[in-house]
Amino acid sequence: MRFRAKVVNIDCIHHFTNVVNTIGKLLKKCSVRLTTEKIYFILPDQVTNGGVSMWCQLKQANFFDEYQMDGVNAENNEIYLELVAENLCRALKTANNAKSLKIKLTKKQSPCLTVEIELPSLSSSSRTVLHDIPVQVIPRRLWDEYQEPMMPEFHVSLCMPPLKTIKNIAERLKNLSTYLTISGNQDGDFALRVETDLVTATTRFRDLEIPPFDPDMDSQAPSKLWQPEEMASARIDVRKFLQFLAGQQINPYKVICNIVHQTAVHFFLVHDDISLQYFIPVVSA
Repeated sequence: MRFRAKVVNIDCIHHFTNVVNTIGKLLKKCSVRLTTEKIYFILPDQVTNGGVSMWCQLKQANFFDEYQMDGVNAENNEIYLELVAENLCRALKTANNAKSLKIKLTKKQSPCLTVEIELPSLSSSSRTVLHDIPVQVIPRRLWDEYQEPMMPEFHVSLCMPPLKTIKNIAERLKNLSTYLTISGNQDGDFALRVETDLVTATTRFRDLEIPPFDPDMDSQAPSKLWQPEEMASARIDVRKFLQFLAGQQINPYKVICNIVHQTAVHFFLVHDDISLQYFIPVVSA
């Protein structure tokens, strides 16, 4: 297996760093899937066990000037790794004004992702910073656990208000309760609510955009049995919701919220270069 990538455009370095920082704020450990066309950051399905799950993919050609990858073999031309996301974030902190950024898979005492950052220098010689990030190679027999999650059959799908606005509201509601109920319908109504023995607080939004759907793709459309004016709700851990909101540094131009009534909330961040899906399960009352 071999992997080597290089980027010299400072805007692309910043963009890639922002993606990694977003991942680092959402997850402690993550899996990285490398293919010839794309890079994936994955937290496998944890929703059934009460945890979050995440799927992020980016096209390598939009970030890297050089990209070479040879997988396990010709038939399975991919590489799967597991690493601590914060280690990669730390390594990229020095790349803010880098002349170039290289990432390669190396074999030290154990497998590593080696991050090589070339920094500008006043002298003719350049300065280079190296970081070796320990990784675990995921064997081929486990790859099926890291496939893209199936889009849930949701009841409501709508475009969220600006995340900064939602974050400010959620931070205030957090002071009232540990749990937050997200509700919405296909008429564009959306609400955030906390409810305790002493107080109920609700913030409502109206006339939000409803994402267009391909009528031939049933998996991308809300359940036909759900009435447009009927509210679907999911009661979730407000801390997990705030963790998702606090981690956003990729500036998506649209965030779609899919609600599976009393089951889970699925967030889909839409960006030209990146797509990120994040699932938060409900918490029983």
